[in-house]
Amino acid sequence: MNLKKLFTVKLPLLALAVLLLALTAKEEPKVWTSSSQPLKEMEQIRKLIIAPKFKNQEFNIIDFGAKADGVTMNTEAFKKAIEACNAAGGGKVVVPSGNFLTGPIYLKSNVNLHLKVGSTILFSQNPKDYPIVLTRWEGMDCMNYSPQIYAYNEKNIAITGSGTINGNADKKHWWPWKGRKQYGWKEGIPNQLLARDSLHLMMKKNVDPRKRVFGEGHYLRPYMIQPYNCKNLLISGVTLIDSPMWFLSPVMCENITIEKVRIDSEGPNTDGCDPDACKNVLIKDCYLNTGDDCIAIKSGRDEDGRGNKKPAENHIIEGCEMKNGHGGIVIGSEIAGGAKNIYAINCKMDSKNLDRVLRVKTSSSRGGIIENIFLKDISVGSYGESAIHFNMFYENPGNFMPVIRNIWIENMNVEKGGEYAVFVDAYAESPVTNLKIVNCNFKGVKKSFKVNHVKNMELQNVTINGQLAKFSDASKTK
Repeated sequence: MNLKKLFTVKLPLLALAVLLLALTAKEEPKVWTSSSQPLKEMEQIRKLIIAPKFKNQEFNIIDFGAKADGVTMNTEAFKKAIEACNAAGGGKVVVPSGNFLTGPIYLKSNVNLHLKVGSTILFSQNPKDYPIVLTRWEGMDCMNYSPQIYAYNEKNIAITGSGTINGNADKKHWWPWKGRKQYGWKEGIPNQLLARDSLHLMMKKNVDPRKRVFGEGHYLRPYMIQPYNCKNLLISGVTLIDSPMWFLSPVMCENITIEKVRIDSEGPNTDGCDPDACKNVLIKDCYLNTGDDCIAIKSGRDEDGRGNKKPAENHIIEGCEMKNGHGGIVIGSEIAGGAKNIYAINCKMDSKNLDRVLRVKTSSSRGGIIENIFLKDISVGSYGESAIHFNMFYENPGNFMPVIRNIWIENMNVEKGGEYAVFVDAYAESPVTNLKIVNCNFKGVKKSFKVNHVKNMELQNVTINGQLAKFSDASKTK
């Protein structure tokens, strides 16, 4: 087709975007015909995810001046120990038993920050202790307060052990910046709203991220752990509590293992694990009880996501347990770079405060292709809104039509459902395509479906409230 002539045709912008996307696609979209196909693909991806190894030498922070009294500021001791470990070719920086107050920690290549039993890293509540660094905040790149643990362009880094990392946020520190009274905000107290709007505007104007300067006086809360553009990461065994905002959010990183991590917080936007535009990610045997999404896979917001051209790719979620949260396994909403090859198996979810089991949230301001999503053996005690949830109208619309396709859900068993089993709110021009639900059982659901635009939705042996479920074009609700 002549693309020049195409632009002279009077089509709605969103319809034109879908047509152009189809014309410029490099390969045919995948369509699974049995669960053996994604399972085989998942095992091939697993072989690509290799946890880093470290030299057998230790650098105890006590030897660099650290004091475990919960009062002394140990920022410099952590810095010296990490630098010494890095200079010696790597190894373990050991945090022994005790409470160690500190400002942000910068991890260098070949360093494993290892927390012994009974150890706690307690982060400062004073914003002045947090330097300005290049970070990503809600999918937008900017200069802002350093994450509490940060790395940039590093490789072979780890956080391991049996200790606790305490973000030290509460209704008096960090959380009130959200601007909601339930988290400690009061009339007259500053909040993040103006700065958030300003950052959105800078992104829309494609301002250089290093010139989007925030920090003191802007009230954009730091994350707990955010490696940025790093390779070969391991986070294992530690307990994370009370983050100022998102807990774990590696950005544009590759080869990530997150295992046996316990995350617990019910503050505002305290997402558990949010890999952003990352490739080859394993999240295994983790416990997540959060004030927002438990696991949320992302690839940047709007211009920043599309500009970096890095999708979320090759993620395995296995053996995890989710409690409170807006969603258990979530894709979006900052997903402008797209997402593909996302697999979740053998997970448990159960909470009256868990809103959704699988949630895909995007919009036409995001765009991007979300494809090849596979869930199998998901056990659900209860949830609030919908078990399977697709929303293309999350936040404001734009001119970049999202695509959601090739979704396979098998052996999802729900003991006490919420409002819906399946919810789809999509564009007529871009229906959710090739959605297969196989051998699933939903009990206690108020309404089976609330669905508008789907194409090739198939149910195989799906039971809802004791009845074999059927779905056809006639059963769609507009």
